[in-house]
Parts: sequence; structure tokens; C-alpha cells
Amino acid sequence: MFDPTIFDNLKVVLEGAVYDLDLEGTILVTSRQDYVDLSSMSRTYEIGFAMKGEKPVAFAELSLHASLKDLSAEILEVDAEQSGCTLGIKFLTQTRDPNVLCNLIQQEMAVQWSGRPIMEQTVSYTHGAVEQVYTITVSLSFGRKVNESHVQDFPELIEYAAASLEWLTQQQLKQQG
Repeated sequence: MFDPTIFDNLKVVLEGAVYDLDLEGTILVTSRQDYVDLSSMSRTYEIGFAMKGEKPVAFAELSLHASLKDLSAEILEVDAEQSGCTLGIKFLTQTRDPNVLCNLIQQEMAVQWSGRPIMEQTVSYTHGAVEQVYTITVSLSFGRKVNESHVQDFPELIEYAAASLEWLTQQQLKQQG
């Protein structure tokens, strides 16, 4: 019989919590990927969503990752502290003025997330585009492994992600006029 790993259990809870918000009509799930990387023997699950509305203008993506080291520590029961997964959150939005929006994002995310996750913003653009639009990717990482003892935090974490996404969507709509 198949014995689910920490990754499998967390994936089910994470997916269920995201789909609960989708069913409530708060968000719209836009993507879902479940990868097994045979070259590194790792697993990654990603689920993306946007605020429910006519046309999504900002996106969020939750990512759960278990490396070979994570999986083997759990299966071999070698190191309980090494067992677990890495959880990350990404937000994507666009702007014509990244300096202003990046500063606003930095301030707002620090308030919304109480300065807890480690935040990194990356700005990119398409060279040679007629109208220069910059894509901002905001990555949040928590600097620790998550396991089944953290599942009670997932609904609140996803609510925070939805609130951040809603704020980013409002910023995008303000820019569009």
C-alpha cells in the first residue's frame, strides 16, 4: 500500500484550501502543475490563481517543493528536522513605472505579512517592445521547512496571499485608469 509523504499530504491540504476560495468566488484558479523531476528526483506542485473578475491583471502562485534530500530523510527516518517541504509564493503584475510600484509593494507586503517572509522583487521587460511594460515578480519565501504540523496555517496563509493579490490587482487597475 502507498504511504503518502509529507509532500503528498501538504499538497492535498494546499490544493483544497485554494479550491475552497475558488468555490467561494473570491479567486479563480488559473493553473496547476504537478512535477516529478527524474533528473534530481524532486517533486514540485504549483497552483496559480487570480482575483475573480472580468480579466485578470495580477496573478499569484503557490509552490510546494520536496528535494531528494527531503524525501529520503523522511522515508529513511534519518533526520526529522530535515524532513519537510519548501513553500513559496509568487505574485506577478505589470507596470510602466517599476520604481514607484516596487516601493509600494515593499511597503504594503511588509504590512500585510508583518515582515515575516523574505521578499525579493524582480523586474523584467521585453527588449524592443513598442510600449515598454515591466513585469514585476514578487517572491516570498519563509526560510524554513514546512510539514504536517503547519497545515493549520495554510488557510490563513492563502487568505494573506489572496489579500496581497487583491491589493496588487487594485494597483494595476488604478494604473490602467
